[in-house]
Amino acid sequence: MRRLVILGAGTAGTTVANKLRRRLARDEWRITVIDRDRDHLYQPGLLFVPFGRDQAADVLRPRRSLLRTGIQFMIGEISAVDPEQKAVRLADGGVVCYDYLVIATGTSPRPDQTPGMLGPEWHRSVHDFYTYDGAFALREALRAFPGGRLVVHVVEQPIKCPVAPLEFTFLAEAYFRREAMRDQVEIVYVTPLDGAFTKPIASRFLGRLLDERKIAVETDFLVERIDAERKTLVSYDDREIGYDLLVTVPLNMGADFIGASGLGDELNYVPVDKHTLQSTVHPDVFAVGDANDLPTSKAGSVAHFSSEILVGNFCQYVEGRAMTHRFDGHANCFVETGDGKALLIDFNYDTEPLPGQFPLGFGPLSLLRETRANHWGKVAFRWIYWHLLLPGRRLPVPARMSMTGKHRPDEEVRP
Repeated sequence: MRRLVILGAGTAGTTVANKLRRRLARDEWRITVIDRDRDHLYQPGLLFVPFGRDQAADVLRPRRSLLRTGIQFMIGEISAVDPEQKAVRLADGGVVCYDYLVIATGTSPRPDQTPGMLGPEWHRSVHDFYTYDGAFALREALRAFPGGRLVVHVVEQPIKCPVAPLEFTFLAEAYFRREAMRDQVEIVYVTPLDGAFTKPIASRFLGRLLDERKIAVETDFLVERIDAERKTLVSYDDREIGYDLLVTVPLNMGADFIGASGLGDELNYVPVDKHTLQSTVHPDVFAVGDANDLPTSKAGSVAHFSSEILVGNFCQYVEGRAMTHRFDGHANCFVETGDGKALLIDFNYDTEPLPGQFPLGFGPLSLLRETRANHWGKVAFRWIYWHLLLPGRRLPVPARMSMTGKHRPDEEVRP
């Protein structure tokens, strides 16, 4: 039996495992998936938890139930990978050997990396929403918030789902309007970027929406520390931003075992060929989803599209053939803007988000324009995620980005 081990049973790991179980002969291949816990978290749902729209049952399901029959699932903390011996070492002393390895352990917020972020004010006046506990603690904090300055803050890129902080900001603004207290809340969006987003055209569109909603933006802010006692963000250039309630996106990093194994960069992301997803150092190792160093968004759509490419390449590689499938960095993301509306962006390594219609050039979804159809597209994605994407079924959106229906805007185009 040839042994394939997949580390991580999140979006990418589950999708790849299920797709490869269909493709690889059961009498020739043993597929083992290892993760640290039992529950699969639907991470897009965490965005809505602070506003009371999603409950625990909406975002958690047992990992085992999402993996096809014929896949072995193990729960264990990974301590290291020995690529020379082709062995995964577990914290309890166990060893799992492999012939081929797929790393899909994602990325995680690390509040411990910013001085002052953790401490007695963590989940009191300083919050996150990228974790299960953080999102539910923030729900209670928003309900009790009497007004004042709300600061939404990003420590540094790359982060998981780079539009999520903007989405939270728009949803918070709409939430305070619904609660008839918008005039009692000042909202400030603080970013290390020079604009609202990483891509110029999308940044211009999103910046206009922030302006229209009277949300202040503080750019080029590289935080040095948080003075939780004074409720102040302090940057490396000595700027200070006070807050009454801080919602922060901590530095994101890959799994510690990646760094401990010498497989990663300074943020514990695995360097891979950006087109094939194969490790640049160890040819029998692939990394997919948020665990690699691809120069594109760490988003669920990237995990989905790159998983399709990886599966095709993996099947060719293990048969001794050249890998012909090429990932182009394709990502698309719904951007909730409040009031039951959303934007949609679609881009890749070479093409930034552009206006137009998606997915077939005539809709039904609009690119870089607020619509209710886009919002309902995001709502509908939950069902697609559980029933189509994770089981590894083919979706009608191609893995490679299409220019059909897109156009470059002139300066007069408004969101």
